[in-house]
Amino acid sequence: MAEQRSVVVVGGTSGLGREIAAHYAAKGRHVVISGRDGQRAQTAADQIGAKSGIALDLAEPRAIAAALAGVENVAHLVVAAIDRDENTVRDYDVGRATALATMKLVGYTEVVHALLPQLVSDASIVMFGGLAKDRPYAGSTTVTTVNGAVTSMVRTLAVELAPIRVNALHPAVVGDSPYWRDKPPAVLDNLRSRTPLGRLVSMADIVGAAVFLLENQAVTGINLRVDGGWLLT
Repeated sequence: MAEQRSVVVVGGTSGLGREIAAHYAAKGRHVVISGRDGQRAQTAADQIGAKSGIALDLAEPRAIAAALAGVENVAHLVVAAIDRDENTVRDYDVGRATALATMKLVGYTEVVHALLPQLVSDASIVMFGGLAKDRPYAGSTTVTTVNGAVTSMVRTLAVELAPIRVNALHPAVVGDSPYWRDKPPAVLDNLRSRTPLGRLVSMADIVGAAVFLLENQAVTGINLRVDGGWLLT
């Protein structure tokens, strides 16, 4: 019997990462998820039917290789862990900025480096950025910068790692996500009114986009914006 090809979701204990992991677990795939807390990761894995949950902190890149040492035969890798750092230049917190930059730039890359020997020849990778790269807001200096850097990261990795495919997904406001769904109705209504589709992006939309990037064999080096047309207005 051939070895089961794994789906690995870094940042899969909650939110969008968990939804992607649950999608593949429901299809009977060998899914491994990670989170900063190992017990929470295993609990989440049990809840969605994933095979295992492991402890991994992207802000501690020197420990990433050891955390992933038992992961094998990876067909799809999703790096979905994010951090929302509202950090203005006038009131700048170097520690928070350093942690976010390390997580997204060094941590994301080290995950790929650590798993590279275990990626199958036709593997695919999806990394998460965000639309703050295109539409900054007060306090988004670090977020905007690192999400912009993700766009460049996927292009260079797509060239270096070919034929392994590497893409990025940049969601807008995801209305039914844990972060946004309990926001005041007036806030969500304002965002909805500025979206040409007349509705906010949903977690199901993001899962569909991630599956497309992971499974379409002709797509690589793409930065896919999923925003319902929000940036057009």
